[in-house]
Amino acid sequence: MTHPIPIQFRPVDLEALPRVTGRIVAFASGPGAMSPGLRRLDRLTRGAVGRMLNHEAFDKLKPGEAVEMAWPSGLQADALQIVRLPRRADRAAARKAGGVIGRALSPAGCTVLAEGQTQAAEIAFGVAMRAYEFTAHKTGERKAPGPIVFQVSDPEAVAAAAAPGAAVAEGVFFTRDLVNEPANILTTHDFAARLAAMQELGLDVEILEEEALTKLGMGALLGVGQGSESPSKVVVMQWNGGAKGEAPLALVGKGVVFDTGGISIKPAGGMEEMTMDMGGAGVVAGVMRTLALRKARANVVGLVGLVENMPDGRAQRPGDVVRTMKGDTVEVINTDAEGRLVLADVMWYAQERFKPVGMIDLATLTGAIIIALGHENTGVFSNNDDLCDALLKAARAEGEGAWRMPMGDAYDAKLKSRIADMMNVGGRDGGAITAAQFLQRFVKPDMPWCHLDIAGTALLKSDSTLAPKGATGWGVMTLDRLIRDRFEAK
Repeated sequence: MTHPIPIQFRPVDLEALPRVTGRIVAFASGPGAMSPGLRRLDRLTRGAVGRMLNHEAFDKLKPGEAVEMAWPSGLQADALQIVRLPRRADRAAARKAGGVIGRALSPAGCTVLAEGQTQAAEIAFGVAMRAYEFTAHKTGERKAPGPIVFQVSDPEAVAAAAAPGAAVAEGVFFTRDLVNEPANILTTHDFAARLAAMQELGLDVEILEEEALTKLGMGALLGVGQGSESPSKVVVMQWNGGAKGEAPLALVGKGVVFDTGGISIKPAGGMEEMTMDMGGAGVVAGVMRTLALRKARANVVGLVGLVENMPDGRAQRPGDVVRTMKGDTVEVINTDAEGRLVLADVMWYAQERFKPVGMIDLATLTGAIIIALGHENTGVFSNNDDLCDALLKAARAEGEGAWRMPMGDAYDAKLKSRIADMMNVGGRDGGAITAAQFLQRFVKPDMPWCHLDIAGTALLKSDSTLAPKGATGWGVMTLDRLIRDRFEAK
């Protein structure tokens, strides 16, 4: 898998600046504002730094944005990048600054003159996150970024502060790799094997095969995958870092490794992106990896339903009726509304087996949520204000967009079926909401629950602050923060 680039933290050494090769990065809080490091660089460049800081181009920069000088006179460095950032910047600005640095990394390496930056660990996190590349299927020699050295006032303290972020970054990278992987590589077999390999980190991983799923009565999940050569599976990952016997938080992910739409087949244009329809399962996997790496003091169980939705002679048809593990029957109106069928059975299993204190599911579930919220926010649906508010607070703290959507009986009524207990779709209007209403039927009374529709945020067609175009890993940071703040022993 892809790993975050290693970042070293060393004491500030201004005398070494003339000999530094690669890129030098320094910070300024505003026009004309100079730290000791910037004053040293200004002398070495015969006043060029000062002129840059007083130029209108720098004056127009927002916190976290940068200007740079290529081949600055008086230095051996290839480039000098000056980032506008207050010494006591907030987390968002610091990570944005790191993202700007990470986007410009080169094989020549980079020296970041952080000096007294109080958010140096967050800047380093931003560098690591934005430096991600998915190169598993590119041939030729890869020119990896050179050494990244942060010069800071207290290297040991900054390194300690950065350690939890390194675990989060690795979890995000794991998620991004899964979502970016093509479906001929990431089959249900391969996905399950990658999760099983996390046992070496201390996770307890169990793979339920089709025979076991049939005995459990997971007719909804099995119906989705019956047209594929890849067998359906459920993978259960347990992290028991909290009090022994204490009920866990349950995370449930949709893992459709490829979605053709089944018999209700999708249009050809854009279908190649349906390799990302396992994004919810990818996020759950990334969170579980993060918890294990940082030895979280919490009990969390992650469950993912792994299927492939393909059209063949055995595939599920529109009009079929399936029986869920709960016992309810579902008339399948549209085989392309398959994710909710997978989640219904896995959510019920999670509650029956683990009796969790709360449950959060994630899925690239509906195109309707993209129409509603675009690619800036994940849609959040919940039956519990307390859990929902905590999740939204965690998302704000981590800078991941999330917006609560409505639910209600009027939407629920749209799922009424003539021949079964319910239909799997309720029409085009309010499609993301009726999908959430469907899922709520598989949430037990008094179970705090949130549903996260990440269809618009799991994969982007353009760069973002902390990720190149492609998979974002949205949700790993938010859920890790939620677990830290609400479920972890202090």
